[in-house]
Amino acid sequence: MPSSSTRPRGRKGFWMNLVLAKTDTGPAVGNVFVRTHGRLPGAGPVADIRARAFEAYKRAGLPHRRIEEWKYTDLRVLMRDVLPRAPQPDTAALARAKAAVEKAAIEGAAKLVLVDGLFTPNLSDIVQLGQGVDVRTLREVLENPANEGRGDLLLTATTDAVISLNAAMVTDGVVITVTDGTVLSRPIQIVHVATTSSASSFTRSYLRLGKGVQAAVVESFVAAEGARAYQANDAVIVSVGDAANLAHLHVVADEADATNISSVFVALGAKAKLNLFNMICGGAVSRYQGFITLVGEGSALSVNGVNLLKDKQHGDTTLVIDHAVPHCTSRENFRAVVDDRGHSVFQGHIIVRPDAQKTDGRMMTRALLLSDEAEADNKPELEIFADDVTCGHGATTGALDESLLFYLRARGLPEKEAQALLIQAFVGEAIESITNDQLREHVIAAAERWLEARG
Repeated sequence: MPSSSTRPRGRKGFWMNLVLAKTDTGPAVGNVFVRTHGRLPGAGPVADIRARAFEAYKRAGLPHRRIEEWKYTDLRVLMRDVLPRAPQPDTAALARAKAAVEKAAIEGAAKLVLVDGLFTPNLSDIVQLGQGVDVRTLREVLENPANEGRGDLLLTATTDAVISLNAAMVTDGVVITVTDGTVLSRPIQIVHVATTSSASSFTRSYLRLGKGVQAAVVESFVAAEGARAYQANDAVIVSVGDAANLAHLHVVADEADATNISSVFVALGAKAKLNLFNMICGGAVSRYQGFITLVGEGSALSVNGVNLLKDKQHGDTTLVIDHAVPHCTSRENFRAVVDDRGHSVFQGHIIVRPDAQKTDGRMMTRALLLSDEAEADNKPELEIFADDVTCGHGATTGALDESLLFYLRARGLPEKEAQALLIQAFVGEAIESITNDQLREHVIAAAERWLEARG
């Protein structure tokens, strides 16, 4: 494995040795980029940003355990290679995608469907979104000659290698703009469908909510019949205007051997509210990483999540909450249920900036281990630079309560059914944070399917 050494100055002023570890995926993914670069949407500034993003990825390689933010999710081991980009879906693939969308669809929601990374209008419901909502595809925005400066759509304030790779390779996504004061009568569901095997898709979407907007957006990741061992790399950039209220759900129900890396960036305006929920109940390797900045005073953030893992599934939820201004609140509530040789990861990092007085930030993570080989790593962190704040964190790990299990068994319930009742109660607090009844039932149904598959 090639490596190089350099001697940057450390934070404390002393010199230290740093080894840059690179993966063997460099040549392979480099060939993929060269072959597809000319066919990716956007020229001029867009193409230049893609090239710089790919160079940034190539220098770093896949994230590995020596990078603190990725210490529990070593993609060199778990992912190994970046697969070739998925081809454009043909008629048969679209038919299988349609069947998968019908199973995953939320009744009454307006669907925006991405098949193998490409927006598919024939399976989408743009006309049902109503007034005050504008939807465009990322591809058409990047290719529009009048928007040559829109290369900024590929920029993000991070040096994360997988996000750089997303910027370099992204093919499509949706750009949603909701005008001031609009109240959406129905949720928007962005459905990602994989139809191919041993291929990757790269998507990026934007959601801009004006002042006073009320909206609910759900992202669903599913597989069509026959899709195996695929990779999904998705990014979502969200801007929530002053006094707006957004519920954003993210549900990963990929095929059992799939890899899913999803990133979300949120800027929360003054007196705005955001209810963020993530569930991982599918895929072999999944990582959901959120970077949320509270940029307006009086904003309120609620982040809840559930990992349901079995077999050898690996599920990682990593959150960075940045309190940049005073008088804001944040709550993080995370639950993990891990069976067999599954591995759950939660990393929660709260930053309180020097001017962010009167901050109230708290996080709590709990893990339920159902087997002796199950593993849960919980790493809550507080980084506080202000003195008038209320912040706290906690983490627990344990097994099912044997006395409660005995109580249920004594009343005639089989062991698996008794365990299912206790598991439902355990994850219920996080799921109950979803205030929309329809969306909450959608998540509950996904959890029940996981329990049924567990046996």
